[in-house]
Amino acid sequence: MDKTQILISILYFYNYLVVFYFIGINLIYILLNFLSFFEIRKYARENKVMNAGIIFRSNFYMPVSILVPAYNESRNIVDSVKSMLQLHYPEFEIIVINDGSKDNTADVLKAAYKMTEVSLEPSSGLASKIVHGTYISRTHRNLILIDKQNGGKADALNAGVNYSHYPLFCALDADSVLDNESILKMSRTFIENPDLIAAGGIIRVINGCRIEAGEVVSIDLPSSSLACFQIVEYLRGFLFGRTGWSAMDAMLIISGAFGIFKKKEVVDVGGYRSDTVGEDMELVIRLYNKYRPENKMKIKFVPDPVCYTEVPESLSVLSKQRNRWQRGLIDSLILNFNMFMNPRYGTVGLVAMPFFVIFEMLGPIIEFTGYIVFAFSFFMGIIGYKFCLLFTMASITLGIILSVSSILLEELTFRKYTKVSHTLWLFFYSIIENFGYKQMNTYFRFRGTIDYLLGSKHWGEMTRMGFKKDK
Repeated sequence: MDKTQILISILYFYNYLVVFYFIGINLIYILLNFLSFFEIRKYARENKVMNAGIIFRSNFYMPVSILVPAYNESRNIVDSVKSMLQLHYPEFEIIVINDGSKDNTADVLKAAYKMTEVSLEPSSGLASKIVHGTYISRTHRNLILIDKQNGGKADALNAGVNYSHYPLFCALDADSVLDNESILKMSRTFIENPDLIAAGGIIRVINGCRIEAGEVVSIDLPSSSLACFQIVEYLRGFLFGRTGWSAMDAMLIISGAFGIFKKKEVVDVGGYRSDTVGEDMELVIRLYNKYRPENKMKIKFVPDPVCYTEVPESLSVLSKQRNRWQRGLIDSLILNFNMFMNPRYGTVGLVAMPFFVIFEMLGPIIEFTGYIVFAFSFFMGIIGYKFCLLFTMASITLGIILSVSSILLEELTFRKYTKVSHTLWLFFYSIIENFGYKQMNTYFRFRGTIDYLLGSKHWGEMTRMGFKKDK
């Protein structure tokens, strides 16, 4: 066999690999869509029977510590805290952890909420950098500021857990705004599921929305096309992706922007790891690693509690974010690789871990190189014009169907985007994202994979635009 025949054989093999990859990932996506549809319908029915207000009026609630790590968040921190202070919940505290910001985040917060320095004792001993001072607001006694040496988000969250007083803690990004009843709806999930040790809510895009007194008063689409693409992406990822995995009792990701955890279990596994850029996913998988073999735990996604967060509006910031997400995902999977195909972990070990390893960890390599090999094979005449056209059309059509169905589900259930023009624009972006945006994201994730292999641990700063406010 000469070199040309060897090359042709390799190309044939790789094209078959790409085709099987395409079939596999889309079959799983379709399964997740079906599971999500029935799960959300079930949630909607149960929500009519027992609404969150019943919990507020009863004593069947668990007090919550809201942890807000902040690094250079002076533009948004006051509005974010204002939003949290208005939460409809019987008992909670807000702990802002200033992680050695280079701007005046701490000073802005101290001035806005009249904070005074006090001596507080930590309730747990998770590893974290030196704490320079602790402060309490004179106007809101449930608002605490921890000013500490820079150590990264995971380190800041560990410090927050150490100084928290309640059995549940909510990890929340500083650029996030919660719906007033978000914590209340999440708390209900913990009451109904005694074995639950963590839960995540849906993340929605705040770009284009109007904020007044720390509350989202009107929801609109952003002027940035890049942000609109991400709205479609978030709806697809949360309403279908995470709801489906939650239905299978195998949800590996709780967004770092909004998640609630039982403090004791998190402390028992050592808190957040500061040596990974995917600290949120890694913690969730480590909780499964410890507690799933003992059948002592559940982790759920709740589709209704809403957290609004700012998404990148520039390609440079988006590329850094997706690069970091990919490196964090790879790190989380490798650190807990003992769970891969391990029946002791049920659907997590036998379904979720293989999916994330094959389609999320290795997927960007297969997809990115697949585009190149596919084009090369076409020009060499290894694959025909009709096959190339049919495969491309099938790929694009399935992508459109998955995105459009997520928007339809949004319209049939929660319907946050109320204008007809909103729906039409989202349909438009769900179609055209298949002609460049998805491929660009594949490249960003591919670069993240390469950077991981090269040993990169850099976080990558995100430039904030700030919230859109009423004058």
